[in-house]
Order: sequence, then C-alpha cells, then structure tokens
Amino acid sequence: MSKAVMISGSPNPGSRLTGLTRYAERRLQSADAFGGYIDVSALPAEDLVRAAFDSPAIAGAHALVAEADAIVIASPVYKASYTGVLKTYLDLLPQKALAGKTVTPLFIGGTIAHLLAIDYALKPVLAALGANRFTSAVYAVDSQIVRSDRPDGELEFTLDTELRTRLDAVLDELLLELGAGTHA
Repeated sequence: MSKAVMISGSPNPGSRLTGLTRYAERRLQSADAFGGYIDVSALPAEDLVRAAFDSPAIAGAHALVAEADAIVIASPVYKASYTGVLKTYLDLLPQKALAGKTVTPLFIGGTIAHLLAIDYALKPVLAALGANRFTSAVYAVDSQIVRSDRPDGELEFTLDTELRTRLDAVLDELLLELGAGTHA
C-alpha cells in the first residue's frame, strides 16, 4: 500500500493548522495510507540551524520522506510565505528528495490575501527538490477552524462545512493517486 507522510511546519502545536493536519491524518489512516508525521518544530533546533545531516532526528525524518509515496506539506502563512522552520528543514532534504512523489499542500492564513503563497513561495522550492506531481491544494482561513478546549484539557478543532468539503476532495484526489481509492 502506498503511504503519505505529513510534514508540518507550524511552530505552534495548538495552531489552527493542527485542525487541518489532524483531519487529514485521520482520513489517511482510515484508508491505510498514512506513513508518518514530521513535526518540524519538534526536531532539534540546533540540528536544523547547524545543518546537522548526521543527526539521528534529521536522519529519521529524511527516512520517512524517502519511504513515502506522497508528501502532505502543511504550514501557516507568515509574511506571505510558509514558516522559516519549514524552510530550514526543506533546505536539509537531499536535492531530489521529492522526485517521483505526489505532493499535497495544506496552508492556513489569516486572510485569503495570501492564497498564492502556495504557488509563488512553496512550489518553486519543492520543484527544486524534484517535486513535479501536485494534487490540488487547500488554503484555509483561520475563521474556518474553531479551536476549543475539551474538559480533559486537549484541544479540539472544528472545521466548517465548506473547508471540510474542499479538504475531502483534495484528500480523495491524493488517495486516488496513491491507489487507495476514496474513503468517506
């Protein structure tokens, strides 16, 4: 079975982007197409900044990418681009690390004004890493995801209907690429 690995560039585990990534992860798991999760902000900062290619954490993340058939790359938009921590990790990937892989971008921002950050900021860098197969992307606006605290202290995220519909369509597209079909 083909697998997708998710790379999250959010520096904040409680951000609304987590609502998107959790939803996508559940969908991929239910289709037996989930291959792992790389939380870039959880990688050792010194290893990222010093480009420690021999770091066990960096090597482990690279191994997940190498084994994946698809990459779901998720980031909030800051200053019209994806996060710096995500860029730092992407800079450490081998030159053709994304060759032959399908890539699905999931972005979130405060307004729709930064929708083109996917095409103008992210895709050129991914293309330099060998990516040339992309599914449709999802760009969400903060107001489409409600974040709330559950009684057990965990965060809960509720995606509005329109966002869930778009996200399901893109995930169906990815699952089809992976040969997993669609899953309701």
